[in-house]
Amino acid sequence: MNLDTVVAIDFHTHAEEPCCGPRDDGYDDFQAAMAKYFRNPAGADGMLPAVQDTATYYRERNIAAVIFPVDAERETGFRRYSNEEVAKLCAENDDILIPFASIDPHKGKMGAREARRLVREFGVKGFKFHPTMQGFFPNDRMAYDLYEAIADEGAISLFHTGQTGVGSGMRGGMGMRQKYSNPLYVEDVAVDFPDMPIVLAHPSFPWTEEGLMVATHKPNVYIDMSGWAPKYFPPIFVQYANTILKKKMLFGSDWPAITPDRWLSEFEQLEMRDEVRPLILKENARRILGM
Repeated sequence: MNLDTVVAIDFHTHAEEPCCGPRDDGYDDFQAAMAKYFRNPAGADGMLPAVQDTATYYRERNIAAVIFPVDAERETGFRRYSNEEVAKLCAENDDILIPFASIDPHKGKMGAREARRLVREFGVKGFKFHPTMQGFFPNDRMAYDLYEAIADEGAISLFHTGQTGVGSGMRGGMGMRQKYSNPLYVEDVAVDFPDMPIVLAHPSFPWTEEGLMVATHKPNVYIDMSGWAPKYFPPIFVQYANTILKKKMLFGSDWPAITPDRWLSEFEQLEMRDEVRPLILKENARRILGM
């Protein structure tokens, strides 16, 4: 990957379709609800983009993409996608895709072993956590074996924060509890693993100011700006991105729920300083990825 030539790095994209085999039962209803929430036709009818489709899409736009599955089979009942398979597809498209993985922290020491192996043998650069989908508070000590492995291997931890479209509008919200995704719980992780890069995904609504506070106070905490169309960003979120957090904000779309075409078009309309835009679109991500 030549990061000198790509125009941006999208720090938040999903490997939504299984790499092999059919979807699990119930997944169609889940994705249809997600499509309705994001007003996105993707997922409402038929399959979402596979990893190879994602690579083609991003290659056409000369945008690098961090991509990951989400291991939430314990809470959702949906079989997780293979981290190894996603990493192999990234290796086949390493001019444009950057591999992250996902491990439910409830897997304990077995999950920690998997994390070390994924970094060492597959070049995985980070791990996605979704506290609401995985049903845990980020500062729960049961997750610390996994965090320790990630920190030891020099990888990144990426946490969903704030409101989620997962289960929105479905009966009982599909059992998802949004309380787990307050960024204040991630602050404890930043304290206990001060050398591990941590990314708070999304503007953390309705805890936007808490997320900004944590990122301002903890040197190892960053924010990716995914999951929201930029025209809906709270003013304080834009203010911090433009000033004291300009070196800690990362472009992210939440593909395929939000496309980079839409995100970048709306980002262009924000009142951002000229010197800040390249930091958010590429340079900050390049630094945290060590690339």
